[in-house]
Amino acid sequence: MAITITDIDVKGAKVPLVFEENSQLPIVSLQIVFQNSGELSTSHDGLAEMSAKLLSEGTSADGSIAFATKLDDKAIHLSAYASRENFIIAASSLKSEFKDAVMLLKALLKDPNYTREALAKIKRQKLGWLDQKKSDFDYQAGVLLRQTLFAFTPLARPYEGTEESIESITLKDISSFINSHIGYNNAIVVMGGDVSFKDAEHTTKDILSLLPKVDSKPLPLIKASVEEKTNHVYNNDTEQAYIYFGSPFDYSYSSDDQYKVIIMEYILGSAGFGSRIMEEIRVKRGLAYSAYASLRRTKVSSYLTGYLQTKLENEESAKALVKEVVSEFVAKGITDQELESAKEFLVGSEALRTETLSQRLSRTFDDYYYGRPLGFSKEQNEKIASVTLKEMNEFIASHPEITKLSFGIVTKK
Repeated sequence: MAITITDIDVKGAKVPLVFEENSQLPIVSLQIVFQNSGELSTSHDGLAEMSAKLLSEGTSADGSIAFATKLDDKAIHLSAYASRENFIIAASSLKSEFKDAVMLLKALLKDPNYTREALAKIKRQKLGWLDQKKSDFDYQAGVLLRQTLFAFTPLARPYEGTEESIESITLKDISSFINSHIGYNNAIVVMGGDVSFKDAEHTTKDILSLLPKVDSKPLPLIKASVEEKTNHVYNNDTEQAYIYFGSPFDYSYSSDDQYKVIIMEYILGSAGFGSRIMEEIRVKRGLAYSAYASLRRTKVSSYLTGYLQTKLENEESAKALVKEVVSEFVAKGITDQELESAKEFLVGSEALRTETLSQRLSRTFDDYYYGRPLGFSKEQNEKIASVTLKEMNEFIASHPEITKLSFGIVTKK
């Protein structure tokens, strides 16, 4: 059965259901995406993720261990997590156990484990993670770039949490977040597998009817800075320079020529040894083991970002080379050989990106979430095959803003 998107009426609200029936395996998967309820939806850093972690600690009636045992006994996977934009609850199981999976999910939503013991446990875990990140120089450089590229905006905040912000979170904070962000009216349901549409519709109504109506506010559009800045963090424990870079990319996530961005991104920095950045930085000059760049396009922001590691003494030359590669890419465009190689890979590997149920559901969700028509990705792949070199180079030349590079670098003095 082909994937469909149908509005389901839940207490007067139209809830989109992205659905595919597929009986090849006796498995059912469910995701509920609560829009505008992720890390950027609250000013309390770390609260969204901590709320998700608490929902992974079972119910207050059963406690963490007993609830986890119920899941394990039925081989049910049930989890929650927060992205920058959204809050997601996911469940999957064998078809024979899916009713139990829904029952346990409903129990969790009715009775989260709002206990001091659960809060203390997830705080210990998060504080331990933050402590480990103090010596994760890739992480530190990524955070520094974000603070540089998006200075004085919500994206510059430590929204994953700090030791102080995590310590200050209370059960009341988490309860308030869940009750004000997890609602029936800001949900998108993604369901598929060995389940009928009728059962998927019933399950959607059954679960979401338990939730309140929430005031879901769209997240603001955040633009990357055009000021070319470089910020450093110095750490005597590092033996390499960790270089993260980024720049604005003035492009809408809902534009109908995404295929040009896919090709542009692939050739510039995401094709591994076939990309310009890898070719110039590693292959020709040996300045890094790996180098990568991508063009992020979300509802919140659109920007170029990339990274590399190099010897301490090569920091300045590697940084200068990144600037040179990006500037030349915009000024001169791509070659016919690069375009044909990109087409061959992107078109040829399309089947691998849609071979599983989860891949197809995820792609259809993305198309819906970003305001694109059903079947948009398939059409874009067809356009990749027919785009001309002239069209691509005109498109690349129309985005000189990606040359306005900023850097976040962790190195040693």
